[in-house]
Amino acid sequence: MLDGEDLVSGLRSVPANAAVILGGIGMIRNARLGYWNGTDYEEHEVPEPVELLAMQGNIGRLNEEPALHCHVTVARRDGTVTGGHLISATVANTAEIVLALPTGITLERKLEPNGLAGLYPREDGD
Repeated sequence: MLDGEDLVSGLRSVPANAAVILGGIGMIRNARLGYWNGTDYEEHEVPEPVELLAMQGNIGRLNEEPALHCHVTVARRDGTVTGGHLISATVANTAEIVLALPTGITLERKLEPNGLAGLYPREDGD
């Protein structure tokens, strides 16, 4: 992905019913990261450009729409590290994301009583 691109929109635009985010490196800025406290996401902002050290998650479907569940670890210029659930971010310079695109399955998400969307993989055609 290129400088200025919306990271979340770019990932949600992957044309697949199932994608596994194996990793990601590069830089991001204007990041909003979340911590699930058992009720909602507590959000914190990381506005400055930071190194994207690690990224993992998946892209599935929730009510036929793309659903991204992704966690990231980032490092500031001074070497301090933070991370959490990726809520939003803009690519700074570049981001190299590695995806696996399994065929024949859909990573379906269903809302659960705890407020989260649980993952329910299913074979296509089921």
